[in-house]
Amino acid sequence: LGDLSVNRIGFGAMRLTGSAAFHHGTPSERDRSIAVLRKAVELGVNHIDTAAFYFSSLRSANEIINSALSPYRDGLVIAAKVGPFRDYAGEWATSARPEDLRGHVEENLRQLGRDHLDLVYLRRMGQDSVAEHFGALAELRDKGLVRHLGISDVEPRHLAEAQAIAPVVSVQNRFGLGSRNRVTDEMLRICGAQGIAFVPFYAIAGEAGPEGATDAHDEAVLAVARAHDASPAQVRLAWTLAQGPHVLAIPGTGNPDHLAENIAAGALRLTRDELDTLNSLHRQAG
Repeated sequence: LGDLSVNRIGFGAMRLTGSAAFHHGTPSERDRSIAVLRKAVELGVNHIDTAAFYFSSLRSANEIINSALSPYRDGLVIAAKVGPFRDYAGEWATSARPEDLRGHVEENLRQLGRDHLDLVYLRRMGQDSVAEHFGALAELRDKGLVRHLGISDVEPRHLAEAQAIAPVVSVQNRFGLGSRNRVTDEMLRICGAQGIAFVPFYAIAGEAGPEGATDAHDEAVLAVARAHDASPAQVRLAWTLAQGPHVLAIPGTGNPDHLAENIAAGALRLTRDELDTLNSLHRQAG
């Protein structure tokens, strides 16, 4: 991530506050969420992906991160997203205007208890051009509030547009085995060619998306899982990482058992034949 080195299995903070999609449901147990975060760092996670809009009626992911990990150890990279906006009732509001982004960055800083963010993603919210919004973040980078910049939910043209303004160290798009999107497949290739980190979200969720990891697995995935005495989710993570050395993973969970399983997936090595089978499955999707 720019000049920041991270382990390839990171942690997505979205599920720390509850299990329902974007947390309109039952809040999580705060002590358990704190314990999961601390365990993640003990197991080698040094890349945490979060956002101020990850909150439920009683929980804030950023506050939990602050409580669990502050003072932050050296080498721990915190990435945050801005662009989407939820009001205090938890309802999605319109996308942030460029002039709103400083306030959104500062809100992340306040909640996390930090004076700068290692990486901030501009999450595109359907706008045709990202130039004005990304330019506003580039100004915050120049002021020292942000160290590196990334973009999310974008097409190749948006990457080129942003790069004309400031360096882009990471792209975050939805990507996973069987959830094929030709634009995102092209983004994966471009990022690899340019040495830009590619950080997929919902890599093990499949069509379930924000609801959680899918339980609808193709027989090919199940067969590979049996061969390695692994779970289908681990196979999906291993396949994701096998797409290139520039690919990272940020699976999220509030369950300590799932946490250990996700991190262990980083050591799972699929054979060439297994990769060929799963790649064929992916090409048939979408």
